[in-house]
Amino acid sequence: MGGLMTSCLDDVLDVESQSTFDASVVFANYQLAEYQVIGIGEIFAHTNSYNARLNHMYGYNTDIELKNGSKASGAKVEEYTLSEYDTQIDNGSLNTSNNGYNEIMIGIERANLAIQGLRQYGSIGTSADMAHLLGEALTYRALYYYELMKMWGDVPLHRSPLTSETLYDPKAERDDLYKSMLSDLDEAIGYLYWPYESAATMNADRMNKAFAKGLYARVALNAAGFSWRPDDGQTGTGNFGSLRLSNDSELSKAVLYPKALRHLEDVITSGRLGLETTYESLWRKFNNFSHLTDSREVMFVQPFGNARGRWNYAHAYPHTANSPFIGDNSSKGGATGPNPTLWWKYGSNDVRRDLSCVFMRWNQDANDKNGGWEMRNATNCFFGKYRYEWMVDYPGGTGDGCKPIVMRYADVYLMAAELAAYLSEGEGGGLAKAKTYLGEVRRRAYAGHESEADAYVNALTLGSAAGNDKAAIDDYQAEGTIMKAIIDERALEFVGEFLRKQDLIRWGLLKLKLDEASDDMKSLATMTGKYSDYARYTEPKDFKNDKGTEVLATFDTYYVYWREKGQGIEFFGLEADEIGKTPAGYNGKDDDGGWNRLDFLSKGVFCQVSSSKSTAATYQDEMSYRWKYFYNNSYNDPYPRSTWPLFGQNLSNAQGSLVNDFGYENL
Repeated sequence: MGGLMTSCLDDVLDVESQSTFDASVVFANYQLAEYQVIGIGEIFAHTNSYNARLNHMYGYNTDIELKNGSKASGAKVEEYTLSEYDTQIDNGSLNTSNNGYNEIMIGIERANLAIQGLRQYGSIGTSADMAHLLGEALTYRALYYYELMKMWGDVPLHRSPLTSETLYDPKAERDDLYKSMLSDLDEAIGYLYWPYESAATMNADRMNKAFAKGLYARVALNAAGFSWRPDDGQTGTGNFGSLRLSNDSELSKAVLYPKALRHLEDVITSGRLGLETTYESLWRKFNNFSHLTDSREVMFVQPFGNARGRWNYAHAYPHTANSPFIGDNSSKGGATGPNPTLWWKYGSNDVRRDLSCVFMRWNQDANDKNGGWEMRNATNCFFGKYRYEWMVDYPGGTGDGCKPIVMRYADVYLMAAELAAYLSEGEGGGLAKAKTYLGEVRRRAYAGHESEADAYVNALTLGSAAGNDKAAIDDYQAEGTIMKAIIDERALEFVGEFLRKQDLIRWGLLKLKLDEASDDMKSLATMTGKYSDYARYTEPKDFKNDKGTEVLATFDTYYVYWREKGQGIEFFGLEADEIGKTPAGYNGKDDDGGWNRLDFLSKGVFCQVSSSKSTAATYQDEMSYRWKYFYNNSYNDPYPRSTWPLFGQNLSNAQGSLVNDFGYENL
């Protein structure tokens, strides 16, 4: 465990502790063994693991998910370097001896101890329950290695408990890491119970057969996809790497995709899972924690307790201090949000749009009243899926108990659609099957307008998807093709769930889509291109210094109208048939008919420099604007920084056994 300090070595290797914890006792007894397996997932709750770091510092920026603000704002620079693909080895948030890398390695060590103990003492051949525990431990090991590779790229591979000889192993080749994950899942699938088949799989915070099959497909898609990786045989030598596919024939799409599709179709035909009836009900269950036991769509969640984890604290739309829904005098939510342009990518009848993209907050001082909801401008777009007012057991403080979804059934359909589009009918795939799986997700999104969803899916063509390793690159702008549709659907369905970065990387689209998103945001801010209809109905607005005494710039501004409605707002002026109009009841003064007027769109509102530091020159400087910070590093390319480095503490404690690749600094 390269990141552990040498002083911990004796503790790590001390397997002969009190007799009550002897492996021959623990792993021969179901209850004691179950405790050990559940304990593998306990590292999720550690502060520097997923609780307060990894869930909030990885997964954005993408074309659809952004950390709000940028380095140009001058605040939280170390956090913005993470999101803007410019991480340094001394990052103040992650360069600790107990950082996420070390925590996940501890989880792997716990898994290895459980796997060894269960194989030796668990009577796996005669006890289905003990075999299930072994399947859980194997699945945890595969999941943790997937998470390590997602964030750090190449890492040491340990498939048995640590010894003094293996503690400082160097990085393994990425292909070997992928093969290890797939092998673990192959074995685990044979042991695990289906969801709701046993007492151990009644809750979504325990591993089950459906999740392991889905994880196999997720790993296979990544193993056969693009990534920034070292040259073969050069891992851990300081090699700069390149964007490429694996050269190992065992990890080709032709080999992995048929098996991955069979696993997903096993899940589909099992009849044990299904989509929630409505998209909203899924997220209401998420926020009130009932998705843990009462959602056939949710396959596995991070196993947080009800007062642990900070998901809504970071990702919910904002509540200012003293909101009745957060119960204290601190503000919460709003650290991240969708790229505001995503709102325009949904169809007007897509129920996901107004649940996924909200331009609002709860403000203690809204409208000179005793608090309420208010609309924000275009740079303040947030995830409407995550809502404090939908929580029923919020404990107060930063730990909100929300249990992030690792995988849900909609992903099974969309992964299956992608795999089927690549494979021919003779290989078990084909366009018709891909359309069927895509259509299941699309029809729920267009509840009440299913015929619109059907017409869209039925018109799709195969494009270049069949047997093409570069199908996403070739078709990502090819309207009407199945691959373009899958790329878009995954954005619309999973925004705010932070699957997108890995999707873009494996498709070879990370830079292409970030550049596209940057240009699109600039078009929105300047109301050009597809947003030009708004420009016909603008008014000039002055942007002044922080004292309000000097006009620094004047920009054409588009206004919208909004009012509170229920637990939220309604607004008028963004839909195509509302542009340039006023809502009924509004006669030119705020609060007419409950409506308020808001300066929503202009180049000025996308400026990132705080008002106290703004000058006339600020508004002329292109680097002052949000669209310049999807990525921002000396390479002008997100790929060499698409994984984090091993941080200084990791390198120091590894006794020289670990070396950063990709041009990252080493000690």
